[in-house]
Amino acid sequence: MDSMNVEALQSVTPSIADAIDPNILTVAPETPIAEVIGAMSGSNHASGGHRSSCALVVEQGCPIGIFTERDIVRLTATSADIVQMPVGRVMTSPVKTLQQSALQDIFAVLFLFRRYRIRHLPIVDDANELIGIVTPASIRQVLRPANLLKLRRVADVMSRTVQHAQRTTPVLTLAKEMALNRVSCIVIADVETEANLQSIQPVGIVTERDIVQLRALKLDLGPLVAQDVMSTPLFLLSPEDSLWDAHQEMQRRHVRRLVVSWNWGKGLGIVTQTSLLKIFDPIEMYGIMETMQKTIHQLQQGAAVPERAGSLPRRGHDEPVLGDLLLDMEATLLKLAVNTHSEQQRQTMVSTALETLQRIREQLRT
Repeated sequence: MDSMNVEALQSVTPSIADAIDPNILTVAPETPIAEVIGAMSGSNHASGGHRSSCALVVEQGCPIGIFTERDIVRLTATSADIVQMPVGRVMTSPVKTLQQSALQDIFAVLFLFRRYRIRHLPIVDDANELIGIVTPASIRQVLRPANLLKLRRVADVMSRTVQHAQRTTPVLTLAKEMALNRVSCIVIADVETEANLQSIQPVGIVTERDIVQLRALKLDLGPLVAQDVMSTPLFLLSPEDSLWDAHQEMQRRHVRRLVVSWNWGKGLGIVTQTSLLKIFDPIEMYGIMETMQKTIHQLQQGAAVPERAGSLPRRGHDEPVLGDLLLDMEATLLKLAVNTHSEQQRQTMVSTALETLQRIREQLRT
């Protein structure tokens, strides 16, 4: 395989080894929850100011449970007195782990994230001792998807099911909504209705991490309302923005999610770190490739090309659209090639893809 193809492959798929974060917050099962929350929030001396979205509960160097920001929100929503309760009583156990020797590529991690509906995957050695942890945040830090992220749009992966509340909503109500709907945030918005049409204007956001910080500060949540604690002003994305822009903004602002707004407040969406990782889902990749192949077949037969929903707008005639499709297909095939286990299979797949693309480009020139 020539150096150009190797470069292309590397630009699409992140290194899973680099995505293992060795900085893990570990606690003993008898540690009081108040102390764990302080460590996760970065407010106590032991954490060194480093925030963590979870704490791993360990015994003799081996993980026996996990305690996450979502658990803190869930317990807050119940109004239970958990301050002095040991974390071992409320941790999720057993915790799903993966041996480093079985960690072959990014797809194994994404599969486990999706199958078990988790956002934290501890990596252990053959003796089940902790090595590090992989999260959507750690994967995003090593993403080098120049082709895929620049060619895909926010609309392709954003969630349109967004929980929102008004400025005066009590913080405890927000925590209950997060726990009930298993979401990581609530968008705070001003809602206006005119001629039976609802307009939602996002003004702030309250996240799981905000709840953790409030608990760490030992504040009385009872009197607090959304506008007292929300992050504002918001940076809003458009559905037509590229995922590369979303990725860059997340890194620049040190956030894990961005709100999407369009049509003068009539549309509301959200993009998270997990959303960005959807473009590396092999199942979706095969679906994209199948759609592209059908489109190219239609072009070859002289049929009209349907506009791609949620993606680049059609620009008047077929050739520019086909050019966009070809770039998407090239990135897709290169990425899929990485998922093969045999070097010979990988080379064959890449070679075949590039030959096919060259033939289509030649047809475009005629």
